[in-house]
Amino acid sequence: MFKGFPLFPESASTVAAGVDSLYFYLVAVAVFFSVLIFSLIFYFAVKYRRRREGEIPPLVHGNVRLEILWSVVPFALSMIMFGWGAKLYFDVSTPPPDPLAISVVAKQWMWKIQHPGGQREINELHVPVGQPVELTMVSEDVIHSFYVPAFRVKKDVLPGRFSRLWFEATKVGTYHLFCAEYCGTKHSAMIGSVVVLEPKDYQDWLAGGPPAESPVAAGARHFEELGCKTCHLSGAAQRGPSLEGIYGKTVVLEGGAVMTVDDDYVRESILTPAAKIVASYRPLMPTFKGQVSEERLLELLAYVKSLTPVAPRAGGRR
Repeated sequence: MFKGFPLFPESASTVAAGVDSLYFYLVAVAVFFSVLIFSLIFYFAVKYRRRREGEIPPLVHGNVRLEILWSVVPFALSMIMFGWGAKLYFDVSTPPPDPLAISVVAKQWMWKIQHPGGQREINELHVPVGQPVELTMVSEDVIHSFYVPAFRVKKDVLPGRFSRLWFEATKVGTYHLFCAEYCGTKHSAMIGSVVVLEPKDYQDWLAGGPPAESPVAAGARHFEELGCKTCHLSGAAQRGPSLEGIYGKTVVLEGGAVMTVDDDYVRESILTPAAKIVASYRPLMPTFKGQVSEERLLELLAYVKSLTPVAPRAGGRR
């Protein structure tokens, strides 16, 4: 309907229609009451104007029903806004199960993207149509914001913290990608595109480039290079908690606190390992802050997620 009109970009995701509907509802309510209030002000200004010098207007008593009406109606409209907005927020914030997981690293002034198979892109993101995609994003420098107008999704990308965004494209095509947070002198040049392909075309695109090292394989290589294996995998030399099957589980820290092992916990454990020490282990791990890039952190995270529990050995310690 509004295609081609600059204020209304094409709607090309599963959440876009819901975002547009809420937006038009808010605009309609605002326009209706603005017109009503200004019309009544003009009408009353004319009807009850002073017609002669010394005129005293009659005393007007309050109307309880009218008072209730103009209190209940705005309250009901605002509750509709709140409920509708809350539902939309949770829909946008909660990805469906088993989405396509893609890593994004923002840097002045580019978007660096890595697919599960290891394929890399800069300022361009290829995704299949009709499949949920979840982006795990982090910034190497300042605050950025990943914004695709046609999908009606936007998320700040922060330094030192993972942020997540999901979408499901509904139309094949190429769509604008912007940074929506001022990030420096070349902020306006930090643009890219999201290319939505048919599933077969997406698989052909993945297979069309040179062989790539997957994030899990790269993470395993970093794990070996940094010497993590000597302390964190089960064996006689184990001096830290085993990482096999630990992702998504809970661990007990010194002092009795309980933490869930998620992306942020793994990140903090690599960069500032002394911040949270697992109970019964000594704080021996050195910090890797400044030694591993955000891309390597995402690859290490992918590797930790891939580790599965090993069967306990007879008479031995896991």
